Amino acid sequence: MVARDFDPIPSTRQRVRVEVTTLKQAADEAAAIAVPVAADNEPPDELGTDLAGLKSAGFTGERGQTLVLPRADGPVRVAVGIGGGVVDLTLVRDLAADFARAVPWHRKLAIEVADFGVPVADFAQAVTEGVLLARWRYFLGRDAEQPTLESLQLVASDQDTAEAEAGAERGRIVAAACSLGRDLANCPATTLSAARMADVAVEVGAAAGLEVEVFDKDELIAMGCGGLLGVNRGSVEPPRMVRLRYSPAEPTGRTTFVGKGVMYDSGGISLKPSDESHAQMKNDMTGAAAVLASMSALRDLGCTTAVTGYLMCTDNMPSGSAMKLGDVLTMRNGTTVEVLNTDAEGRLVMADALALATEEPVDAIVDIATLTGACLRTFGVEIAGVMGNDPRVVEQLRQAGEVVDEPVWELPLLRSYRSQLDSAIADLTNMGGVNAGSITAGLFLEEFVDGRPWAHVDIAGTAQLPAPRTWRNKGATGFGTKLLIEFALRFARPGTS
Repeated sequence: MVARDFDPIPSTRQRVRVEVTTLKQAADEAAAIAVPVAADNEPPDELGTDLAGLKSAGFTGERGQTLVLPRADGPVRVAVGIGGGVVDLTLVRDLAADFARAVPWHRKLAIEVADFGVPVADFAQAVTEGVLLARWRYFLGRDAEQPTLESLQLVASDQDTAEAEAGAERGRIVAAACSLGRDLANCPATTLSAARMADVAVEVGAAAGLEVEVFDKDELIAMGCGGLLGVNRGSVEPPRMVRLRYSPAEPTGRTTFVGKGVMYDSGGISLKPSDESHAQMKNDMTGAAAVLASMSALRDLGCTTAVTGYLMCTDNMPSGSAMKLGDVLTMRNGTTVEVLNTDAEGRLVMADALALATEEPVDAIVDIATLTGACLRTFGVEIAGVMGNDPRVVEQLRQAGEVVDEPVWELPLLRSYRSQLDSAIADLTNMGGVNAGSITAGLFLEEFVDGRPWAHVDIAGTAQLPAPRTWRNKGATGFGTKLLIEFALRFARPGTS
């Protein structure tokens, strides 16, 4: 019996009121108002103090500094340091998050649209994302249903109101999608089984205008998806493959997203050690969460790219029926794979979906997965790895990551390492040598894209943070949702950009 004690997507049930308003209305209604202060500059009069007063409290206006100043005649003012350099959208998003975290008990916040030299709509979007994502939480204890935020008011002039409203709405949509991705990645694995993930996809897809198809174990057997089925052998929970379709009226391009959905990864027979990283393995479906969450926002953001998404969902568990080392699996495209490590399971489940993606017209394929510890050791928790067979697709991902502050860094798909995947009894193995693990994993996945333009995003490091930082949360981060949204919105067919 699957435990369903908890709602797997609680934060998306709570709607925060986001509106553009006047300073007077904000002063009457908000509990806290942000006031930006440049380094070593006199603050605005509305702060109610001068530079000397701020410095006496240890506040100089450097980036990341905040100072809460109570007032007897209205909402508290929060001095937010902006530093002395150029202010870009990444900094705006971070400053908004810093403000939201500085007053954790205040549920009605206001921020003035400042003249930082960035477009008003973009400023409003970044502020909205920063505040809403900083106030996101996934909590299952007492008072779990109490909202962490009730309203966000953006104060704008009459001439900027329309742009600010449009930007704030886009920020709300993106933040809601990112919150969905976080909810799913943080949900306990016992609650969020593969079957339950498929149920959530049906629910979310219906609300987002997506076509949703769910494939059960019998259908997967008939389709020859040996990778997903092989990994599922050890689990009492049945597997699910979910195919999502977003179809705009006049598509300007076609791309496919493939997400690793290992709902819990014990390592299988190649059992992981019982340590903190093992305890985090409920997040091994972050790639699938990012695909579902990103696609939930495409219609409302007016995306013109047609997107197909695959969620490859199963547990990876040890049992008497589990996949064994030395087993040979036959994948969807007929490729045989000798299993040398059952903890290299993500590439197996995704290989079937990559093969399926090539069976339809597609301009580019992007897969996203918590795939290799090697990527975590290379980049840490701040940046994801990317590699692919088409530099134009990789570059579009890099640019998207820069815009939304989910950065990726390219690793070389060095094909001289392909020999590490040679098998004496099958077409290839699922594991390379002890070195270059991220690259050999990418080379394995490339075997299934049939030459289509393709890129692979390894989020093993960025899927989990040890502590909150600006708009990023502690725990499973849902990294990849904003990246995929931006990629789809800006996608250009390779050769046309």
